[in-house]
Amino acid sequence: MFQTPPPVARISSLTSSQAQRTNYRVFEQQHIKVPRSARYAMLGSPAADLREVWFVCHGHGQLAARFLARFIPLENDDRLFIAPEALSRYYLSPPTAGPHAPGTPVGASWMTAEDRESEIDDYVGYLDLLHDRIFSVVDRTKVSLWALGFSQGVSTVARWVVRGNVAPDRVVLCSGMLPAELDEVGAKRLAQRSPLTVTFGDADEFASADRVLSEETKLKELHIPYEMVRFKGGHTITPELLEKLTKSSSD
Repeated sequence: MFQTPPPVARISSLTSSQAQRTNYRVFEQQHIKVPRSARYAMLGSPAADLREVWFVCHGHGQLAARFLARFIPLENDDRLFIAPEALSRYYLSPPTAGPHAPGTPVGASWMTAEDRESEIDDYVGYLDLLHDRIFSVVDRTKVSLWALGFSQGVSTVARWVVRGNVAPDRVVLCSGMLPAELDEVGAKRLAQRSPLTVTFGDADEFASADRVLSEETKLKELHIPYEMVRFKGGHTITPELLEKLTKSSSD
């Protein structure tokens, strides 16, 4: 039988007098697993004679198909690109007084701070399922598997490698930061797929010199081997960067 918990004495976002005038309640919260449709975009054919498979995870506010267009310069008959789309979509424009007009831009987010552990578990499970679906058709032993994350997708890919069932041959972290909770245990699993490739544009407004230095310091403290690739550009993925990534992998 559920019991009603006592009223909260104070809510931090309110003044004490406001809290005294209002009876606030704390409610028990539960979770239930539900079936839902997850969308992904694909460039290339799983039926081709493949040499590489790339899983590429977009950033906050992007959609899979738009993000996948960045990889057209690498399109080749022996490459397959899979772009999973984050499970939470939202309108990118500010709230309006009425319904959003047709064509209003929409983006997706991998997670927020709200109920974060459940959201992480959900997308790690989703990526595992998508991985298994692709490799039920593609012979994993014959291809090199890349896992690339951009911006918010960096933490997504890092958590997938640490918590999921994926074993990529190459991990690329573009213009984003490692998960704050990454510890030595998780770092050991991530380092098994090393050296990591970490990339930042020289004009990336989200990657100040101090922030990049902090990221490199964290990698070194966790004993994760890495290579740093810098390129001309902002918070994006450019043809120059893709050329550098594929050139270094073939050297």
